[in-house]
Amino acid sequence: MGVPATTLGGTAADAVGLEALVRLLAGRGVVVLSGAGLSTESGIPDYRGETGSRRRGSPMTYQEFTGGAAARRRYWARSHVGWRTIARAEPNAGHRAVEQLRRSGHVAAVITQNVDSLHRAAGTRAAVELHGGLHRVVCLECRRTSPREELDGRLEALNAGFRAGSARVNPDGDAELPQELVDGFQVAPCTACGGVLKPDVVFFGEAVPKPRVQRCFELVDAAQALVVLGSSLTVMSGLRFVRHAARAGTPVAIVNQGATRGDDLAVARVGLPLGAVLTEAARRVRAGSPPA
Repeated sequence: MGVPATTLGGTAADAVGLEALVRLLAGRGVVVLSGAGLSTESGIPDYRGETGSRRRGSPMTYQEFTGGAAARRRYWARSHVGWRTIARAEPNAGHRAVEQLRRSGHVAAVITQNVDSLHRAAGTRAAVELHGGLHRVVCLECRRTSPREELDGRLEALNAGFRAGSARVNPDGDAELPQELVDGFQVAPCTACGGVLKPDVVFFGEAVPKPRVQRCFELVDAAQALVVLGSSLTVMSGLRFVRHAARAGTPVAIVNQGATRGDDLAVARVGLPLGAVLTEAARRVRAGSPPA
């Protein structure tokens, strides 16, 4: 029978949503679209969820970053501190359940809006990182990519004695720091050409590469169902896939603590913690399905 929704802390509506989610997963061919809410149980805060933290300031835009050295100094000082939170985070029960469902053939593909690479760390190597990944750095001049760990070591050497103490960290690895710490921070250039380094993520004001978007639409078109995990769908980059699926008659399920912009398009809705819900859903699917 499984764990009752009341045991998970849910309502009767959550119980109905969980049963519907299990039926969709059991049908196989599911594409997952994940957001920041999936990573909160790994210690990475989200922006808008009930368990997350709302950013006090606006995130840096691509135009700001490329527009001047002072903005880049601010970004890298804050990101240098915030990277510690991202780097030490480990996949949680939700990431592991998604990977179990992928291995059993019930989840066909994963698209993530997150830049923390926790799906990949859980074993989902082919997850499409819609907004890129913080574990890579790209040069805006020669386009060379390099590991973030390499840059982190260079920034440590350039900024010996830099200490930020306890800082509030956002899901994109941006820590909130006092201006006096930012002002003296030294930024490292590209080792190949001396150009400007940027994390290999899509900033606000920057477009997701068209081939990546097209790949996501292809995955959604081939899906038997689309399951949204931990996203409020506030930004269009994720919401467009939900709308696309709904227009095509592909069922959409949403697991998120808090309302989303796609709720009216969903055939199933669960408002419970993702780790517990996905672990239970995976258990029920395994118990009721033949081996893959």
